[in-house]
Amino acid sequence: MARPQSTAFTRIRAEVVRLVGTIPKGKFSTYGAIGVHMNVQPRHVAFIMARLTPEESRRLPWHRVVGAEARISPNMDASLARTQRRRLTAEGLKIDAKGFIQNDEAHFHPMGPRRAVRWDQAA
Repeated sequence: MARPQSTAFTRIRAEVVRLVGTIPKGKFSTYGAIGVHMNVQPRHVAFIMARLTPEESRRLPWHRVVGAEARISPNMDASLARTQRRRLTAEGLKIDAKGFIQNDEAHFHPMGPRRAVRWDQAA
């Protein structure tokens, strides 16, 4: 039986999903940029992104979130990485052979001040 998720995880997950939905077409963000904004580790953002529901995967621009140094993750499933590359390229981003996005000006940082929030406490 799966362990129930904590209130903190539920809140963090909801905020990651919300922020990913704000990334405009033709822009990208990184797990780290989202993590800094939320005051969580980039790996937490990556963990949530890797476990989007099928509905969220269809609705959200998940392909606009990449790894450190603006790179499509080399650890990602090859088919998924090709999909991400194809979608980013279709939005006008240039990606080199190693998966690095060449459009520095397209890096989108989540809007607003860094969140100084304790995710395990009520809002």
